[in-house]
Amino acid sequence: MKCVICKHARTRQGKTTVILQRDGTTLVVVNVPAEVCENCGEAYVEEATAGELLRRAEEATRAGVVLDIREYVGAAATEGGS
Repeated sequence: MKCVICKHARTRQGKTTVILQRDGTTLVVVNVPAEVCENCGEAYVEEATAGELLRRAEEATRAGVVLDIREYVGAAATEGGS
């Protein structure tokens, strides 16, 4: 897809870091799959990935987490895990 921010380049499969903050909780998730602009670095995550990140952030907020840094593991990999 063409980047909607810089309008100069196309995106390609890559990874990004997502930082979510809410009610005193900061959740940093690394290695999130995304489409990343080759020119400006803007990252676009799929809707399902964004929903999963928001769900995890809500859980962290409810648990009273102040700061958490996690590596992204897709929802399918975490279901029925060990």
